[in-house]
Amino acid sequence: MSQIKQLLRLHQQGKGKKFIARSLNLSRNTVKGYLEKTALFNVSIDHLLELEDPVLEAKFHSGNPAYKDDRFDYFKSKIEYFSKELKRTGVKRHLLWQEYLKEIPTGYSYSQFCFHLSQQLLTSKPSMVLKHNAGEKLFIDFAGEKLSYIDPVTGEVVACNVFAACLPYSDFSFAIAVRTQSISDFLYALERCLHSLGGVPMEVVPDN
Repeated sequence: MSQIKQLLRLHQQGKGKKFIARSLNLSRNTVKGYLEKTALFNVSIDHLLELEDPVLEAKFHSGNPAYKDDRFDYFKSKIEYFSKELKRTGVKRHLLWQEYLKEIPTGYSYSQFCFHLSQQLLTSKPSMVLKHNAGEKLFIDFAGEKLSYIDPVTGEVVACNVFAACLPYSDFSFAIAVRTQSISDFLYALERCLHSLGGVPMEVVPDN
């Protein structure tokens, strides 16, 4: 489901702008803008939700001929490749955009590239809004990319892993660098996290 459809569904359920913005990782002004446009259409939200994603996007981004553009057909053919590449450590959207421009020099600008990529990934990966209770769960994982520091005595570049944790209700986050992902370093990082939080959740949820 596209981000706009998720926004409309939440609004239809009576959710406020602040809740919608936090749930979909949007600014409140963006949510407000979409809802103001919705009111101008003079059609029901149910009708809008029945529209195909490209048609719905075109209504909210009037004057944007992206979905009728030959560039868009080529772009859609690369979505699966872009999706796989983004899962690789160190691959960012800007790098994919530069690679895309080498193949299509007259292609989308970086902002357009990111917009269409986000919309297509949302459409290809259906999602739902999860309800979280305060203090119930703590999500933990090691970040994908390592950091490093220079030993002031030996000058050696030492790689380290980043332990990250998040309370999903408040989005309160914690991170700490440790030498390895061994059990001892993992338990040390988790201990420091709980000390920082000043308490323990009902559940600790690891990535796997």
